[in-house]
Amino acid sequence: MQYHALALAQHGHGVTLLGFLSTKPHSDILCNEKIHIVSISELKVLQVGPKIFQYIMKVIAQAIQLFYTMLKVDRPSYILLQNPPGLPSIAVTWMVCLVRRSKLIIDWHNYGYTIMSLIHGKNHPIVQIAEWYEKLFGRLSDYNFCVTNAMKEDLQMNCNIKAITLYDKPASFFKETPLEIQHKLYMKLAKDYAPFKRGTDSIHPDVEKSAFTELDIRNGNVTQIKERPALLISSTSWTEDEDFSILLKALEDYEEYVNDGIKLPSLVCVITGSADLGVCLHKSSSGLDLPMKVVDMFGCCLPVCAVHFQCLHELVKHDENGLIFRDSNELAEQLKMLLLEFPTGESKLDMFRRNLRASKQLRWDESWEQTVLPVFRNN
Repeated sequence: MQYHALALAQHGHGVTLLGFLSTKPHSDILCNEKIHIVSISELKVLQVGPKIFQYIMKVIAQAIQLFYTMLKVDRPSYILLQNPPGLPSIAVTWMVCLVRRSKLIIDWHNYGYTIMSLIHGKNHPIVQIAEWYEKLFGRLSDYNFCVTNAMKEDLQMNCNIKAITLYDKPASFFKETPLEIQHKLYMKLAKDYAPFKRGTDSIHPDVEKSAFTELDIRNGNVTQIKERPALLISSTSWTEDEDFSILLKALEDYEEYVNDGIKLPSLVCVITGSADLGVCLHKSSSGLDLPMKVVDMFGCCLPVCAVHFQCLHELVKHDENGLIFRDSNELAEQLKMLLLEFPTGESKLDMFRRNLRASKQLRWDESWEQTVLPVFRNN
C-alpha cells in the first residue's frame, strides 16, 4: 500500500494513508508532501467472556473506529484497500464510499478466510461466515486488482468479480549489494554473531577479514574469501502458511552429505540480509497469491529455492531463475546440487544469478504505470 501511495503521489495525486500507529512507514512516505498520514490506534478489547464474543466485540469496535476516522478525512475520489485483512475493512470502506460517493478499489493479495481456515479448519462456522462476507462485499467494489492470473480466474469464477492482474514487483531500492557494503555488514554482524567472524588463521595487520570477505586496508579493495561458507537466506512472517520444519530437516540432510564425505561448503543461514541463495517456505493459504519475499529476492538478483504450490510458476521459473521443491528431501538435494561447486563461477547457482541479471525485471513503478494508472485516467 505504501508503493501505491508513492506512485499516486508521483503522478500528482494527493493521498491520505491510513495505518496503525505502531507501524513505521518508509522514509519516502514520511518526506512526501502529497502524502498525509492518518494513524489509527490498535484497540485492546477486554479479555472477558468466550473468545468468539471477544472477537466479535473487537470487530465491531474496529468497524466503528475505522468508519469514524474515514469520515473525518477529506472526501476521496477513490478508496484503495488491500485485502487481507478485510474484516471489517471491506464493509466499512464500502459504506464510506456510499456516504461520500467515492469509488472503492480492492487490491486482492489473498483471501482472509483461507488464512483463518489454517487455524480453525475449513468447516468452522466463523470461517464460513468470513468466506460469505468476503465474497459478498468484494462484489460491491468498483474496481479490483489481484496478484496472480490464477486469482483473477478464481475471483471471476467463484465470486463474479472482474479483476486486473497486478503482479508484485520489487521497488527500485531492491538491488544487488556491492561487495564493499556486504563487507561492512559482515563486520558489523561479526561483533555479535560467531558465524560471521573470521577464522583462527593468522591475519595480516593490513587486512580486515570477516568469514566471507576481506578488505585490503592499503588500497581499499574488498574480495570474497575463496573458502568462504555459503550464505542462505529465508525471510518469514512466522505465519501458519510457512513450514520451517522443511528447511530444518533439509539442513540436517545437508549435514549428513558433508559427513559422508561430499565436498560441500559450510552453510550459514540467516533470516534477512545479503546472501548467495534464498529459500521460500510460503505455501499460500489459498494457493492463489505469490510470496513477496521472492519478489524482493529476485529484485536483488538472488536465486531462490521455493516450496511448490498452485500458481508459483507465475513467479519462479524452475531451472531458470531458481528451483521448486515439494519436501525437505528435494530441498536437501537442491542445496547439494547448487553448492557442490561453490564458490566457483561455473555452478548452476551462478547461472540462475546471471539469468536474473539478464532478465531486466520490471520494477514496481513501471508495472504500476502500465496496469494501475490507466484505471485512474480512464475513470
